[in-house]
Amino acid sequence: MQLDETNLAYLCDPEQRQSVRERGEDPGQLPAICARMINAAVEGRPAGMAITMHLCRGNFRSNWIVQGGYEPVAEILFNQIGVDGYFMEYDTDRAGGFEPLRFVPKGKMVVLGLVTSKSGQLESKDEIRRIEEAARYIDADQLCLSPQCGFASTEEGNLLSEAEQWAKLVHAVEIAGEIWGNA
Repeated sequence: MQLDETNLAYLCDPEQRQSVRERGEDPGQLPAICARMINAAVEGRPAGMAITMHLCRGNFRSNWIVQGGYEPVAEILFNQIGVDGYFMEYDTDRAGGFEPLRFVPKGKMVVLGLVTSKSGQLESKDEIRRIEEAARYIDADQLCLSPQCGFASTEEGNLLSEAEQWAKLVHAVEIAGEIWGNA
């Protein structure tokens, strides 16, 4: 099962954090509250059910809403939330660096969204091979590759054709084969 989580992604954005302060709340306290709510929601899941979480930064007609590195939420995100894996948007510099991955414990997976679903242009292999940079902070066997979000999170979809979407998926599979082998 996959959860789409926006609150924690918003808490990575400096502007959103300032908005939280302006309404009298502490953005440093909110990640723990989110963690408790998510854990309550997945409590009692059946044995063997894998749960992953996508940290969504917005995906309407190829637009995004929030930016900022994952550092403000990383420790709680990876160590206090009872899910098995994370789908993280890393298709542009607005997601920050891979340093927050140092908090991921053994046994949890991270899917790096290095392939954008917002544009039909194929990423260079070098852009996607940033996975090797991420592996400085987390074991490469805990990493996966995917688009950073769905190709059509809303009925309006994104501004790329079906052919461009398939080309991106084929490209990602080819590069994953080069990185991890064609198992």
